[in-house]
Amino acid sequence: MKTRTKQNGFSLIEVMVVLLIIGIMASMVAPSILGNQEEAQLKKAAVDIQQLESGLEMYKLKNNRFPTTEQGLDALVEEPTIEPLPRNYPSDGFIKRLPEDPWGNPYTLISPGELGEIDIFSNGPDMEAGTDDDIGNWNVNDYL
Repeated sequence: MKTRTKQNGFSLIEVMVVLLIIGIMASMVAPSILGNQEEAQLKKAAVDIQQLESGLEMYKLKNNRFPTTEQGLDALVEEPTIEPLPRNYPSDGFIKRLPEDPWGNPYTLISPGELGEIDIFSNGPDMEAGTDDDIGNWNVNDYL
């Protein structure tokens, strides 16, 4: 007579129940995590823009003008070689390096600006200029 030995382990039903529970928990948690990530990206862009604006204000204090659109934000890191050349440029620049926006793109400077004396902006999550999700120094407080 053969005796059956009891096997240790989980049955298929038990494994399926555990996977179902994990799936339900993930579906409840994932939206809040993803929503927080997008909000954090928007806030980072807003803070970056404020810091760039501060650097540009320092540039203007030393040189009596903002850099031109052609000189761009690079004028904060390296002394411009395009006219008008700054008269009082610090040897180490105004900032160490230019940040990228949270979506991996450079920030843009328009000087003189269309919405203010200067416009500094990111094209936002859709990465297209001129859309409603652009983040600029004109609407930065909406994201802080």
